[in-house]
Amino acid sequence: MPAALTYPGVYVEELPSAVRTITGVPTSITAFVGRAWKGAVDEPVRVNSYADFERSFGGLWRESTMSYAIQQFFANGGSQALVVRVATRSGASAASAATIGLGGGNQLKAASLGTWGRNLVVTVDHNTKDKDQPSPDASLFNLTIFDDPEKTADSAKRGGSGAREAFLNVSRDSASSRFVTRILEQQSNLVRVVTVGAARPAENAGASPAATSGDDGTALAANDLVGGTNDGNKTGMYALRKADIFNLLCIPPLTPTTDDNGVSPVWTDAAKFCRDRRAMLIVDAPADWTLDSASATYPPKKIGDYSGIERAYAGLYFPRLRIPDPLQDNTLQDFAPCGVVAGVMSRTDAERGVWKAPAGLDAALRGVLGLSISGLPASMTDLENGVFNPLGINCMRTFSGVGNVVWGARTLDGADNLASQWKYIPVRRLALYVEESLYRGTQWVVFEPNDEPLWAQIRLNVGAFMHGLFRQGAFQGTTPREAYLVKCDKETTTQDDINRGVVNILVGFAPLKPAEFVVIKIQQLAGQIQT
Repeated sequence: MPAALTYPGVYVEELPSAVRTITGVPTSITAFVGRAWKGAVDEPVRVNSYADFERSFGGLWRESTMSYAIQQFFANGGSQALVVRVATRSGASAASAATIGLGGGNQLKAASLGTWGRNLVVTVDHNTKDKDQPSPDASLFNLTIFDDPEKTADSAKRGGSGAREAFLNVSRDSASSRFVTRILEQQSNLVRVVTVGAARPAENAGASPAATSGDDGTALAANDLVGGTNDGNKTGMYALRKADIFNLLCIPPLTPTTDDNGVSPVWTDAAKFCRDRRAMLIVDAPADWTLDSASATYPPKKIGDYSGIERAYAGLYFPRLRIPDPLQDNTLQDFAPCGVVAGVMSRTDAERGVWKAPAGLDAALRGVLGLSISGLPASMTDLENGVFNPLGINCMRTFSGVGNVVWGARTLDGADNLASQWKYIPVRRLALYVEESLYRGTQWVVFEPNDEPLWAQIRLNVGAFMHGLFRQGAFQGTTPREAYLVKCDKETTTQDDINRGVVNILVGFAPLKPAEFVVIKIQQLAGQIQT
C-alpha cells in the first residue's frame, strides 16, 4: 500500500519485484534400500560420504548387499545418498535390539536393531555432583557406554566401533531436566532406556553387565523392501516419503547369493514410486542371464518379464560386476551394478550435466576389474551388444586400453519397437529435473490474481530458468526460439479456466539425444580429374 500523503514533500516507496528466481533441484541424490549392520530402521538418513555411512550404519557387512552398493556409489563419484535400513519385522526371525540390565529394575537397549548391540559395555558410578553433600540426591548416577571393538558379536567376528559416550548426573526422576530416558533419547547414538527401576543402578565399574539378545533377523523378503501392501506406514522403500527429494533409487539384491529381486512387486512398486516422486529406478539384471541364445535365461527371452512396470522411469543394466571384496581378502566377487551405475550418473551430472548420457568412454567403472555373465568372467562383442541394446538393455563393456565402461543409455521403455519419447535416460532425467524444479519454483503462483500481470511474471521467471539451461547446453538448437518455449496467456488460460481457478503454463523444450550410432562413410577416390 502507498504511504498516506499527508505532508508536502518527497515520498519514497519500494516496489515489489516481479523476479522470483527458480532454482534447479539436485539431480543425483540416490536412495538405497536394504539391510545394514546397525542404524535407524525405516528412516531415510542422508550421508555425504562413505565415512558418514560407516559412522551411521557400520560400514561393510557380508550380509548387506546395500553396504557394498553404497561403497561402490561413492567410489564412482556419488555425492549424496539417502539410506533406508530395512530389517525383518515380525515372527521368530524378526530383528531385535540387544538389552542390558543395570540392576534395580533398570534396563537399557541398543539404539537400533541387530547383533552389533552385543558389543556394548555399560558402566555405572555414583560420583555425582552432590555426592559429598549431607543428603545427596539418590536418583542421580553417571552412565558410560562403550562400543567395544574387542568384542565379537556376530558370526563374522566383528567388534564394535570404538565409540564412547558419557552422561553425568542423569536422574531416574521423570520431573528432572536430566531425566535419563529423555537425555539418552536426545543425545545418545548407542542406547535407549527400556525401563527405569525403583532403585538406583548399582555401581559396576569392576564387572560391567553384558548385553544380551540382539538379533539381525533373517534375510529380507520382498515384502520387507516394499513395506507391505500399505505404504501409509512409511516403512521399507516407502520410508522415503519422509524425505524431501531423491532422484535415483537403488534396491540391491535381497542377499549376496540372490540372483535378483525377482521380476516381482519389488520392481513394479519401486518404478511406480519413482514415477510418483519424479525419480529414476536403476534395475539390476538377474545374475543368471547368459549370452547363450539357446539358454532359457538369455535376456531377449526374459525382457518381457519387465513389461508390467513403469518402464519410462527405470533403466536396466547388465551384467554383474567383478569387484574385490575387502571382507574376503580382496578376492573378486560378483556384485549387482546399481551402486556403480548410480555413482557414474552422479559423476556425469557434476562434470557435464543431467542432459549428458551417463555412458561412453568417460563413464568408466571405477574399482571394477571385470564383468561376470552367468557366474563366469566374460566380455561382450559388438554383435552380442547389438542384440540387447534394441531391447532397452544397457550393457557394460570392456574395451582395450579403456577398461570397463557403461555402454548403454536407454530406459526400459527404450526398445526400438516401442517408439517411446522416453527412449533415452538423459532425456527422461532432464524432463524430471525440469518438472521438479518448476513444481517447486512456482508455488508462489498459488492464490495470486489470475490475470495478465500474473501471466507476465510466470513467463519472466520460467523463461529465465529455461534460458539458463539453454546457455548451459541442455537443449537442441542455436537460438532460444529453437530450444524451448514458455507460454502463459489468454490462449493457454481461457475464461473458463479462470472461473475454475486454473492457470495453465505451457513449457516445451527440444532435448539433446545421445549419438548412439556413429556412422563413418568411406569412399575411395581414384582417377578423379580436378577442374
